[in-house]
Amino acid sequence: MALNLNKNLKLYYSIKEVAEMFGLNESTLRYWETEFPYLKPKTAGPNKVRQYSEKDIEQIRLIHNMVKVRGFKLAAAKKMINANRDGADRRAEVLDRLIGVRDDLQALKRELDGLQ
Repeated sequence: MALNLNKNLKLYYSIKEVAEMFGLNESTLRYWETEFPYLKPKTAGPNKVRQYSEKDIEQIRLIHNMVKVRGFKLAAAKKMINANRDGADRRAEVLDRLIGVRDDLQALKRELDGLQ
């Protein structure tokens, strides 16, 4: 059996870590939790510290894509996600891949421009 080097060993992320991943404020994540009922991170300890799983982060990635990247209002994003959950997930994934390809191509162009 081969060792899977791509596997993420961390099970939970703090609200601060997740906010930094997406360039958001922690208060934005808390607000999204009230607006999107399926976004419910685990809370632990007497202080109710939020712990986000990979599944929660995927939900946030989808919401972030709809609201921050594509410019939907929260109500429109909620409606679109509820109406077509699988399609919204796939579109977010495709958009992330395209953004990655664009960034790679821009880096390659900068390198080629530096050779001239």
